Amino acid sequence: MTGGLPGPVACVCGPTASGKSAVADLVASSMGCPVVSVDAMQVYRSMDIGTAKTPVAERRAELLMVDVAGFDEPYSAALFQRDARRCVDRSLETAGCAVLCGGTGLYLDAVIDEMDFPSGDAASGPRARYEAVARERGPEALWTLLRDRDPESAAAVHPNNVRRVVRALELADQGESYAERTRHLRHRDPHYAARTWALVPERETLYARIDRRVDEMFAAGLVDEVRALDEAGIRRSATASQAIGYKEVLAALDGLCTLDEAREQVKRSTRRYAKRQLSWIRRDGRATVVPMGETTVEGAAALVTDDLRRSVEAGR
Repeated sequence: MTGGLPGPVACVCGPTASGKSAVADLVASSMGCPVVSVDAMQVYRSMDIGTAKTPVAERRAELLMVDVAGFDEPYSAALFQRDARRCVDRSLETAGCAVLCGGTGLYLDAVIDEMDFPSGDAASGPRARYEAVARERGPEALWTLLRDRDPESAAAVHPNNVRRVVRALELADQGESYAERTRHLRHRDPHYAARTWALVPERETLYARIDRRVDEMFAAGLVDEVRALDEAGIRRSATASQAIGYKEVLAALDGLCTLDEAREQVKRSTRRYAKRQLSWIRRDGRATVVPMGETTVEGAAALVTDDLRRSVEAGR
């Protein structure tokens, strides 16, 4: 316990391809605890290559909160909060500390902060209708529907974030505003004694890593992975089918572009996503920034481990 809160919890975040998975794995293995993944897409089974899950054989520490749901199962931030906190609490009980790792800001906040999520029936008629619009006419059409009804909420949600657009439309049906709801969520009260570390490479280095990672994904069989998921019905999921890497390859399988064009689009989409992740880190303002141009994965891991170990000792 630190300051009356359970902990300590070390959160390793950063843009995609920044090295955070390797750093968190080293920290957790040194501290004798698992890594709790905080990634909205890695929760889905069979989506391995495109979500950059660390292969089992390469993990030094146990990796939790991956492969916890099928792509066709509704899995919200509220469910993630419940399940991830159970993992964190067990780690605190058995190892005296916990390590979180990921780039989904909302999911990280949901775990370490006091956040109450609005209720919603995943099987409700309106939700099914809105998800059908996204599947049949595309995410942009669904977002346009929200913009016409609630421009302020539409401005707060990315058009490709189908789940949040659907939720905003559900709230509009109830006479409420998603933008107003989320304003209340921004007031942060900590749930854990957590410290966040943001790994930030230099931009040119980051973009080169992203390009290399995408090439490696295609070489490792991303197209075959997407083809198998397509045969299994991934298009029925408005969330999983829109994941970066998957939607672009699905477009190529439909003949809308070549695989080479899809590969380049994945690189562009990933770079844009990395920019959004960096923007979230800046807005959040709590992270200790680790410039990855000035240190190595091992150096960053040592920095986090030393701090976490001191916190564990101080709490004893």
